[in-house]
Amino acid sequence: MLRIVLFLVLIALAAAGAAWVADQPGDLVLTAGGFRASTTLPRFVFLLGIFAAAVVLVWSIVTMIWRAPGRLRRRRHEKRHARGRHAITHGLLAIGHGDTALARRHADTARRLAANDPLALLLHAQSAQLEGNRDEAQRVFRVMAEREDTRLLGLRGLFIEAQRADDAVGAVMIAEEAIKLSPSSTWASHAVLGFRCARGDWSGALAILDSNLSAGLIDKAAYRRQRGVLLTARALELETMDRDVARESVMEAIKLAPTLVPAAVLAARFESEAHQVRRSMKLVEAAWLANPHPDLADAYAHVKLGDSARQRLQRVETLAAKTPADKAGHVEGQLAIARAAIDASEFARARAVLAPYVNDPTQRVALLMAELERTEHGDGGRARAWTLRAVRARHDPAWTADGYVSDRWRPVSPVTGRLDAFQWQTPVASLPSDKGATIESSAFEEAMLAAPPPKRVTAAPSEAPVEPPAAAPDPLPAAQDNSPPEAKETTGEAAKEEPAVTPAAEPVNPAPETAESSPEAATPVFRTRADLGKPAPAPIQAVIPIVRAPDDPGIDDEGPSDEFAEQIGTPRTHAKAQAGGWRGFWSRWGA
Repeated sequence: MLRIVLFLVLIALAAAGAAWVADQPGDLVLTAGGFRASTTLPRFVFLLGIFAAAVVLVWSIVTMIWRAPGRLRRRRHEKRHARGRHAITHGLLAIGHGDTALARRHADTARRLAANDPLALLLHAQSAQLEGNRDEAQRVFRVMAEREDTRLLGLRGLFIEAQRADDAVGAVMIAEEAIKLSPSSTWASHAVLGFRCARGDWSGALAILDSNLSAGLIDKAAYRRQRGVLLTARALELETMDRDVARESVMEAIKLAPTLVPAAVLAARFESEAHQVRRSMKLVEAAWLANPHPDLADAYAHVKLGDSARQRLQRVETLAAKTPADKAGHVEGQLAIARAAIDASEFARARAVLAPYVNDPTQRVALLMAELERTEHGDGGRARAWTLRAVRARHDPAWTADGYVSDRWRPVSPVTGRLDAFQWQTPVASLPSDKGATIESSAFEEAMLAAPPPKRVTAAPSEAPVEPPAAAPDPLPAAQDNSPPEAKETTGEAAKEEPAVTPAAEPVNPAPETAESSPEAATPVFRTRADLGKPAPAPIQAVIPIVRAPDDPGIDDEGPSDEFAEQIGTPRTHAKAQAGGWRGFWSRWGA
């Protein structure tokens, strides 16, 4: 509406001006030398307007002709840039769905049409990585690292290539340079923190953690927990070298992370040595309520030096009673009581505690039962049967991080380098072994566990003297316990000597039948009645199938399929090239 009013006002003013000019009397005379021209004022104004319009038209034509080459160049450049952006877009899409040839073709087009575009350099580098051309990828990333706008991205690419090449020193240097350029770079701080932890540079790791807090990468709660983890790791390392620094570190750590199990155990140990029994017990109890752990129970039992085994049992029972029965940690408390009861020779108490778990035992339950049988009755056969049962029993909780199971707590995951990654939890159960071997082994174990304790027998007068059975030895590895048992005739009760148990899928047969041995004596003691009329099978070599949990990053049966697979357990004389990734760096630094 305002525009319309303004337009009408302008028209009115123009009309008023034209009327005023038309009403002016007289003529306008122009004299120049001998030239004289005379005209009226309206005619002069009209001619002046035509002249101005002609001048503007001529100026526009001249300007258009003058600027035509530049416009053509800009139009050609814009068209070329549009084609380059089109190639970059489709090249990145090709990399996304793994089309190597199409990605390379678009990368060449983008490099030809938009060589200075940062995305063209990125497309070129990623297409080279997709093809496996690492030299070309490193060259492009170096070019990107020299540019101001792509320096951080180039360093990131060089860091990844250094990881793949297992160049730990180069990767650390690149990550540290990236932190200098951008302290808020998450990947660089994460990498430097992991590498410093791998080298045991706890002071440097704490400095990086402080920098992360200042840059806003972590909140205050995470900072306190991670600082407690790093201080605990430093204290564990310095425990035998500098106990004063270790004590100072772990005391600060237990204030920052009171539920951290290794910090609580070490702090309780230092307090116990200083005769601060009450404070030591409080530290263990606080961590136990949050995360029941066998190390906490052991630390609580030995919190007062010089106590007897029965006193330690009473103390462990007190700790276990603090855990609610509906919690998962209730099992840890019962196992701790069983352990202390065996040490105190309270075998009935240990059996009563383990009774709810013997039908479906874990490995620790089976091993405790084996020790109980060996300690209470001296029954080596039943102890070896429980030990064999522990081989295929369910896993107990362990320190696990990113599928990696460790025998001890570590501050950083060796797989991803993540800080405070290890958790006390049950790993994925082992893969089942051969069905037939499992059934026969189960029958073997049940027969051993159900059999009465072996009886001492004497030989008949008409037979050769029989040596009395010796005390049952401790369970031996399969490679050292392959001798078959010898069946012997007995008088009075038809009892048989205790067989030598081997951790095999099937029981080993006794010696072949002779003139002095009856067919029943030559038959394996674990064969069923239906098998008595069948010939004895040939001896089978004792083999325990080794299985691995799905989350265990162990050795594949056919070896690693790429450069990132870790070579674990390979003899030094036959070791392959060290693996890439975090595990390679971790092993390189000697973790």
